[in-house]
Amino acid sequence: MKTVDIILKNAIVLTMDENLSKYMNGAVAIAGDSIAAVGSEKEITSAYSAKKTKDCGGKVLMPGFINAHTHIAMNLIRGLADDLRLDVWLLGYIMPVEREFVTPDFVRLGTKLGCAELIRTGVTCFADMYYFEETVAEATAEMGLRAICGQSVMKFPSPDAHSYEESLEAARRFIEKWKEHALIVPAIAPHAPYTCPPEILHAATQLALEYDVPLHTHIAETAEEVENMRKQSGMPVVPYVKKQGVFEAKTIAAHCVHIDEGEMRTLQHSNVGVAHNPSSNLKLASGVAPIKRMMELGLNVGIGTDGSASNNDLDFFEEIRLANFLSKGTSGDPTALPARQTLEMATSMGAKAIHMGGLIGSIEAGKRADVILINLDTIHNSPHFRHSDNSVYAQIVYAGKSTDVTDVMVNGKWLMVDQKISCVDEKALITESQEYARKIDAFIIKREKSVLSKLIAVGGASQEESYEVQVKVAIDDPKKILKKLSDPEIQMIRKRHYREYDTYFKFTGTEGNRIRFREDHFVEENGEVSKVRSRLTLIGQTHEDHYPRDILLSRSRYLAPASQSLRFYREYFKPNQEIEIEKERLRYLVNFRGEEFFINIDHMKKPDLGHFLEIKARTWSEKDAKEKSKIIVELIEFLGASKGEEICKDYIEIIEETSDKNGC
Repeated sequence: MKTVDIILKNAIVLTMDENLSKYMNGAVAIAGDSIAAVGSEKEITSAYSAKKTKDCGGKVLMPGFINAHTHIAMNLIRGLADDLRLDVWLLGYIMPVEREFVTPDFVRLGTKLGCAELIRTGVTCFADMYYFEETVAEATAEMGLRAICGQSVMKFPSPDAHSYEESLEAARRFIEKWKEHALIVPAIAPHAPYTCPPEILHAATQLALEYDVPLHTHIAETAEEVENMRKQSGMPVVPYVKKQGVFEAKTIAAHCVHIDEGEMRTLQHSNVGVAHNPSSNLKLASGVAPIKRMMELGLNVGIGTDGSASNNDLDFFEEIRLANFLSKGTSGDPTALPARQTLEMATSMGAKAIHMGGLIGSIEAGKRADVILINLDTIHNSPHFRHSDNSVYAQIVYAGKSTDVTDVMVNGKWLMVDQKISCVDEKALITESQEYARKIDAFIIKREKSVLSKLIAVGGASQEESYEVQVKVAIDDPKKILKKLSDPEIQMIRKRHYREYDTYFKFTGTEGNRIRFREDHFVEENGEVSKVRSRLTLIGQTHEDHYPRDILLSRSRYLAPASQSLRFYREYFKPNQEIEIEKERLRYLVNFRGEEFFINIDHMKKPDLGHFLEIKARTWSEKDAKEKSKIIVELIEFLGASKGEEICKDYIEIIEETSDKNGC
């Protein structure tokens, strides 16, 4: 007789293995962190002796649930901003609060709060992406849960990185440190194709391949995302991401709401796991993922909660039930996604979707001992019928509640016994989280009249590049510059002629933020105006990084289409002051020394400030910005404008300074 550490007996054992083996009076033998054997109670107790034996009292013993997509630390901003459009919710509330409050301490508390909630709902493993992901890993390991922790990377500055290069370097260090951990699988998480240009997607993929770790990203969550990708790249999201080589890595694709059958086949052929997030997608009105067809085509689809800021809870029983009902409701087929298949999504198939199927997801010899006990002897789940082999699965999916989970084990260690979690003081977590809520409330109340919030509410706002490489030089004769532009050392890509009419709205108490309403009149060679384009731009404070001279800028900009009249925006934003600028602009996109730059030759007509040469470029990369700033110095000299005074300001700033000097 073999000796093991613990035998769990007198249980309805749902193994969730390939054959969906089930033992109505079953037992499981556990040695160390792994499952030694599973079978009938008679078979296990006759073949194994144990240091400890637990009588499960006829409860269901099954693999722990796998939450395939979370932002676990966002538990601290649960209920922050509800019943809003996705762009308003994300750009107007979530990101500003994250920029202000997300620190390692914030992430640690949010993670522990989330882990406690996951344990109570029977989740033993989750796939996460957020900021300060090493702190997420530390807190998760302290709580005893298993997780894939993906360090977020995106083109915007984030709470834990000034640039995406910093995020990538942090991800590398994190992966190297945690690669062999018993509970944590480190990963890289490029946020989404719309926040990660090709260079970020390529770099993240190479990092994932180098260390053989998962890559976790969002794909085709909204119809707008898909439409924008078609406009920008001429293809849907999945082909675009495949073109960047992302699917060569062990990819976890969250959402996949708006994909067609061809895209599904692409994901299946590339062994991409899909994380279906029914509650979040419904709450944000993103849509319903076509998971019935995905599974018919052989895709591995897991279930995720997404973050508590968009769900608003981590109750996995709710998620399982909703995934099942949505599949039936959207297909018109009540037989779609039967209960047993839904539980596969939550366990064994979910494990495959996050590329951990060989380790967890089913009760089989050699796999990790990640198991839960569920009590079916409750008022809401009585009586029991046993004439069908599927009745137990149906009880869990259609009538089960998270409060039915009594015991949770991960890696052979109990995290919850008889609904008591020993690894954390839950009351203390609640108290600490409420203190954060108080601070965030004060912050939101103070900025509720934010100009950015109002811009986003208009619709279609998007953030521009973080780094702006810009310099202006006052010039006497534009003809000399125009002549140099025909030099063979400058490769002309395109040129345009605009008349630009700008109205700047200024506000008190907004730390220098301004709204610019711009009308671009496109002027053809015959002098006729062919079209007019209107845009709104929120221009934030300038953070100058004089490199190598007064050239490199860091500045926040948000763009939105201007579909209403100037009068509308004047009444909508209610500025304290307006300033009008009118200029004639010849714009050239050129390649110089292997880099692209915009060269503007501007005639400032209102106010009359004369002619300026302006050279600029924008980028998400600090390193790239510094390289371009060096080349701009060479370009100024090449164009023969080096004798003029270099100005590293917007025209509105020049005008304001002039007005101040004149005492206006």
